Amino acid sequence: MILRKYIPKDADEIIKWIKDKRAFHQWSADRYPSFPISADDINCFYHKFGENMLIFTAIDAFDNAIGHFTLRYPNKNDTTVLRLGFVIIDEKLRGKGIGKQMVSCAVDYAFNKLKADELTLGVFENNLNAYKCYKSCGFVETGLTEQYICSGETWNCIEMHILNN
Repeated sequence: MILRKYIPKDADEIIKWIKDKRAFHQWSADRYPSFPISADDINCFYHKFGENMLIFTAIDAFDNAIGHFTLRYPNKNDTTVLRLGFVIIDEKLRGKGIGKQMVSCAVDYAFNKLKADELTLGVFENNLNAYKCYKSCGFVETGLTEQYICSGETWNCIEMHILNN
């Protein structure tokens, strides 16, 4: 697996990995107004963040996109804390350790390249596979954050973090 800078055509692949409304909400929380989204929706959304967000695509040895995530500074004036978000793996590759490998690469990048002291994330408690992936990479719970209403259900978001030792 290689991480590279996201390019706009990657959005064409990412939208294929979001098969239904539930998966869409688990991936994006309430960041997009409606499902389904288009590649242009993703690119416009990311464009708004500018330099405050670093956007990555994980590729395989054949230059195929296999995963995606973002790192952003929640506080523009504090470069010691980064937030991991929009983590997604090609649906065909889930359950094969690719997510753990990609999240581990994100942690390494945040701590060793960007010199962050802390990496945070939020994961819905009903997204057990993602939760287990983050735990296996060393993230620990810091508490529940806000609740979201998704498809008429109330979802709790678990806040997690990992510290740079």
